[in-house]
Amino acid sequence: MPHYIIVFAVLALVPCSLSSKTVGGGCLYPQFYDRSCPNAQEIVKNVVAKAVEKEPRMAASLLRLHFHDCFVKGCDASVLLDSSESIISEKRSNPNRNSARGFDVIDKIKAALEKECPQTVSCADILALAARDSTVLIGGPSWEVPLGRRDSKGASLSGSNNNIPAPNNTFQTILTKFKLQGLDIVDLVALSGSHTIGNARCTSFRQRLYHQSGNAQPDYTLDQAYASQLRANCPRSGGDQNLFVLDFVSPIKFDNSYFKNLLANKGLLNSDQVLFTKNGVSSELVKAYAYNQELFFEHFAKSMVKMGNISPLTGKKGEIRMNCRKVNIA
Repeated sequence: MPHYIIVFAVLALVPCSLSSKTVGGGCLYPQFYDRSCPNAQEIVKNVVAKAVEKEPRMAASLLRLHFHDCFVKGCDASVLLDSSESIISEKRSNPNRNSARGFDVIDKIKAALEKECPQTVSCADILALAARDSTVLIGGPSWEVPLGRRDSKGASLSGSNNNIPAPNNTFQTILTKFKLQGLDIVDLVALSGSHTIGNARCTSFRQRLYHQSGNAQPDYTLDQAYASQLRANCPRSGGDQNLFVLDFVSPIKFDNSYFKNLLANKGLLNSDQVLFTKNGVSSELVKAYAYNQELFFEHFAKSMVKMGNISPLTGKKGEIRMNCRKVNIA
């Protein structure tokens, strides 16, 4: 067993007073469902494996859902709620609209779990487990996932619009958004490494190709030969939804090539490239991960556990939804 798996198995077992700040006074720990639903993790893994085998891109989509959930009101599955009379869905926010996906896979996992253990496993925990399983399936590190989150009864459209880092944010804005969640610069760079998989839309980086500073000039920190390739399918206008791989070297393999791309000025998003160009500490981390994949994997696993511990609902707070898309009927 690689030592980074062992290290973070231990990390996940530290007392909850050290590992997470919960809302409700409960504690997250990997064995939470060992008695109430012993097959829970296997069920999640099996459904995720089928989905990723069918469409490798789904791994990135499920990982992104967990990230977009945790940065808004904590890891409480608020991102999964559809709009209703009392809820404006986070799916309508700028970071999620026309891009968040994987909801049908979460539905399949929930249906299988409800059949096995009715109203026991939360949607928030499903997101955390699916993110880990997706990472492992495409070659990334593993870690033990602390469990015991409960599901929110509401969503926050404004939180989704304001809290999630945007592709065109400055380095300092992105770092501030991470720090507001209790995460640090190491977490920022390590978690950004998830862009070793997945896609981005033309609209997410068009400004880098044509008018980075509002002066009709491209972003010259972007390799210009690479920029020319991108312009072919990302014109000045139109083609907003055209997809581009975030890591053109190994787009469906979880590895450290994302960081090597940054060293070559071939990061797709502005929020990627600024990790190397705008801050000395983050630049050194980019170099370290580019030269040492095992170090990246270790830090990524640790940061995923840390992110998964953002303000979870525990105890009697929230609920265990029967359908991840809507709150339970009282």
